[in-house]
Amino acid sequence: MEGEKGHIVLFPFMAQGHIIPFLALASKFTQKGYQITFINTPLNIKKLKSSSSSSSKNPSIHFLEIPFNSTEHNLPPDAEITDSLPYNLALKLLQVSPSLESNFRNILTNLVNLKIGFFKKPPICVVSDFFFGWSAKVTHEFGILHSIFVGAGGFGLACYYSMWINLPHKHTDNLEFILPDFQEAGKFHVTQLSPSLAIADGNDEYSVFQMKNLPLWKNSDGVLFNTVEEFDNSGLMYFRRKLCIPVWAIGPILYQENDTKTPRKESGIPLVKCKEWLDNKDEKSVLYICFGSQNTISPSQMMQLAKALDGVEVNFIWVIRPPLGFDVNADFKPEEWLPEGFIERNQENEQRGLVVVNWAPQVEILAHESIGSFLSNCGWNSVLESLINGVPLIGWPMAADQFFNAKFLVEEIGVCVEMARGTTFDVSYGDVIKKIELVMDSESEKGKRLRGKACEVKEMIKDATRDEADYKGSSIRAMDEFFNLMMKERIGSQ
Repeated sequence: MEGEKGHIVLFPFMAQGHIIPFLALASKFTQKGYQITFINTPLNIKKLKSSSSSSSKNPSIHFLEIPFNSTEHNLPPDAEITDSLPYNLALKLLQVSPSLESNFRNILTNLVNLKIGFFKKPPICVVSDFFFGWSAKVTHEFGILHSIFVGAGGFGLACYYSMWINLPHKHTDNLEFILPDFQEAGKFHVTQLSPSLAIADGNDEYSVFQMKNLPLWKNSDGVLFNTVEEFDNSGLMYFRRKLCIPVWAIGPILYQENDTKTPRKESGIPLVKCKEWLDNKDEKSVLYICFGSQNTISPSQMMQLAKALDGVEVNFIWVIRPPLGFDVNADFKPEEWLPEGFIERNQENEQRGLVVVNWAPQVEILAHESIGSFLSNCGWNSVLESLINGVPLIGWPMAADQFFNAKFLVEEIGVCVEMARGTTFDVSYGDVIKKIELVMDSESEKGKRLRGKACEVKEMIKDATRDEADYKGSSIRAMDEFFNLMMKERIGSQ
């Protein structure tokens, strides 16, 4: 029966790429019989409540606002989610997030004393975002179990963690370097550093935040990773030896709703229209292009990518967002940033290409048999959505752990070809054509090898999530271990 096993608090950071995996986790927990209080800032909670998704209608999930006034932190009014903010303000929102601590403590006090919330039981566990390292200490003040949930992959986040803790690129004049505490990850190049990491010196604001936040992970009772043990073991082992706390690979935790409301979904494409278009294409003939909910490329890169699509005989769906430097909230007309007649030309030519503004039902697109490859920024949610369907990737990382995810996909598991890195360099349409043809050509050795590896990983994921009477996959066993720890804590506190 729903909710009979206990009450769990979920608290993600204020970004679409964090909130969505937490919603998926909430759904997974309710299926196992737990009640969920889902905490976030007022505007994000209002959007979640007004969403038509099943989470907003699930009686076992209660959405709760944590007070936050952005103007008190020199942020614009209503600046509560990074997706609608320019980079410098998104960074500022992250830096001021520890100011939520006192209000979080107040919320836990009231939940424990049953003064707020919909449920008649106090929480037995808090699962918070990895950006909220401070939340473990607060949670333990109430004798409540605390876990971190990481929507990223083990390898990518291990690189990210080690980079920020050690800043190894600052201790060498070489363009290549090795992580001192994660040497098995191999060599890194300075072009694989996000802009904030590349300029970090230990005294800048982002470094100060990371140096304070990352060591606090050790205070948690464990870390849940949205990944699979079988193909992501080296990153998970890094955290096991670094943190000396349980690390569980419970993935893939994916949100399956195609009607999830995102800040700019209004200008997207309906699933029915999208499926109709895909149904008319040959198997593995379509290249899907999307750089996530927060990343975009420069105007010149956008132009070169469009020229490449004009010059290669491949069907495509391109989810296009305003280029760098353009107001993401203003009215966007893609034809102003593309070669003249590009959209019309591809619509008329047997509907070879579909240009979609801002949003598309990605989960359903990647599951369609006509998709042959995914040109992606290598955000981990997108990576999992691709691999669960055996779709190889073309990587164009732009921020945070995406560069390390791309390295992992190329070098460690062989399901990706890297197209480019970042947004601050010139890219030529000729090079783009070569990479697309390399992956999409079903007859080439490289194309066959990539698809074969992607199918192997798809089977690994299937096996990890098997839950049968006589066999439980690694992700199911890991989730059971987490639940068993919660039950042990609950019994011990009674």
